[in-house]
Amino acid sequence: MDKSLEKRAHKLRIQPAWGAGKSDAELLEQPSTLANNARSILIAWSIILFFLLAWELGVRINKTPAYLLPAPTHVIETLFANWDMYMQAFLLTMGEAFGGLLIGVLAGVLIAALLTLRPGLEGGIMTLAILIKSTPMVAIAPLLTIWLGFGVLPKILITALMTFFPVLVNVLSGLQRPDPALLDLFRSWQTRRWEVFLHLRLPTALPYLFAALKISAPLALIGAVVAEWTGASGGLGRVMWLAYSNLNLPFLFAAIFILAAAGMAIYGLLVWAERHIIFWNQDQHS
Repeated sequence: MDKSLEKRAHKLRIQPAWGAGKSDAELLEQPSTLANNARSILIAWSIILFFLLAWELGVRINKTPAYLLPAPTHVIETLFANWDMYMQAFLLTMGEAFGGLLIGVLAGVLIAALLTLRPGLEGGIMTLAILIKSTPMVAIAPLLTIWLGFGVLPKILITALMTFFPVLVNVLSGLQRPDPALLDLFRSWQTRRWEVFLHLRLPTALPYLFAALKISAPLALIGAVVAEWTGASGGLGRVMWLAYSNLNLPFLFAAIFILAAAGMAIYGLLVWAERHIIFWNQDQHS
């Protein structure tokens, strides 16, 4: 058997625990990686702080009224003064977003797997998926609220509809693009279709799945908020709608700050998870 093919196939096998089996050179690179990560975090926070400082100075110099654009300090004061209310609304919105994201990811992955194993279905199913994606969620959300009521179910469904399409497209692309040399190797072993899927196509699609999650996770928050605008008894979307109706922009921006912070945290968590789960993909980017 070609040793180069054996070496490339070996990359797909499960490796020992993190840090085990690494060479001395690889272990020496870890402090450098930590330093680069710390530098990136420092640069990101510096940009955010500079933006907030410029915003604060601009509002104070121009004496902009709070009903047009509140200063960041005013927004933060409003947030902490109503902390319990915001946290209760945030937890409700996060629950709806997480539930919808979970359904959307499962639906996207399962449909992508089905289309990979049954390529003849791709034309019809993808046409239906594109039709759903092309329909404005702002038009669907009121209908689901009328049909299903003002509970959490329509919010979860709207979030699932917004998140499943990026997962479907990205995972399908990953499943359909295994390494041709490795695919020939698996065929030479006369492996079954499900074995090729499990041991070759699925590991190949994992980077594509994380790329989709980086898009879909923030979309889940947006989907939950948009669904709450159409009718809800709680959640950050409800808080934002009431604040907008009363021109209470400090309350509105406080909710925006929470959503922005949650989106950044979720994205950072996904980057961390990708780095530790798809360990075999790190060599290709180093």
